[in-house]
Amino acid sequence: MDWRRFGFIFLIIVVLFGAVVMVGITKSSPILTITSMLATTIAVATPLTLGALSGVFCERAGVVNIGIEGMMLTAAFFGWLGAIYAYHAFGLEKWTSIFIGLFSAILAGTLMGLLHAVLSITYKVDQIIGGTVINILAVGLTGFLNRQLFFGKGSAFGGQIPNSPGNLLNLNLPIADFFSPLCAGGKNCLDILGAIESVIDQRPIAITAIVLVFVSHYVLFNTRWGLRTRAVGEYPKAADTVGINVIKMRYINVLIGGALAGLAGAYFTIESVPSFEPLLTNGRGFISLAAMIFGNWSPIGSWVASLLFGASQALNIKMQLFRDVIPAQWSFLQNSYAVGMIPYILTIIILTGIIGRTTPPAADGVPYEK
Repeated sequence: MDWRRFGFIFLIIVVLFGAVVMVGITKSSPILTITSMLATTIAVATPLTLGALSGVFCERAGVVNIGIEGMMLTAAFFGWLGAIYAYHAFGLEKWTSIFIGLFSAILAGTLMGLLHAVLSITYKVDQIIGGTVINILAVGLTGFLNRQLFFGKGSAFGGQIPNSPGNLLNLNLPIADFFSPLCAGGKNCLDILGAIESVIDQRPIAITAIVLVFVSHYVLFNTRWGLRTRAVGEYPKAADTVGINVIKMRYINVLIGGALAGLAGAYFTIESVPSFEPLLTNGRGFISLAAMIFGNWSPIGSWVASLLFGASQALNIKMQLFRDVIPAQWSFLQNSYAVGMIPYILTIIILTGIIGRTTPPAADGVPYEK
């Protein structure tokens, strides 16, 4: 990611944070507002980050993946379904049921990735069409099963949606307590540690997503596996001539991408809100694609771009909290629909290439013919 994009992201985030601080200054201190915004930004950027990582693994191996939205939606539904069945039908304990739901979500995402791999790699279906099929299939499949399992006559739960066993909780990492001896009693130092702790106090999938960003970046750009993945995405024939199994590498990377999209889907129903509704993902898979492109197909660049979208969604959330103190001249910010359009407007701006051109892998979207 070049300096123009970093500058664009930094400028937009400063503007968004500044707007929230100015609106809520009579209700909350600037420091408290900024730390709260940072924490919310990291949290809401989690599915975007994981979705973007899913795209990076697929497209670095030469397979276009616009089916991230469908993979996320399918995983969100089956994660929620797995947790409910484990809890109510099999009588398992709360946390066992939640982790079965998490595993179900990742498995569902991986299976959707397998479908995409079979269509794109084995049968050489146009990869844009293959991804579109996955998105349409996910909407139809989850909507049909949700209706038949919970609302249809003779459904397993008698027409009533059962309570979910719950969701994953904050990790409550003791950052301030661990580092407080270094402050030697300084109040400002302790305040800073407290602010850092409030920002880092996230739930497991959010922390896992950040760790995966740096692990993925290291794997893709510093290991033999990453070199081979990039080789089959740039020059598959050259990779084949030196003994790299192009088909196998593409399959494995698309399956990894499916699993990451599955973890992103688990964020919605296992970590954020323990419930499901049709079209729950609300276009975040497509925003993930924009983040991947803006991040120039790199994990860290995609994460930074995801934070930009996360900040715009955090703005929407915070504006609803400060709704009663919004000045009359900023009354348009009271309209949640108007503020909620910001991530999608940013997506359009980024995809038009105004903020610098991006370069995809040379063989991205090109089926391999041996």
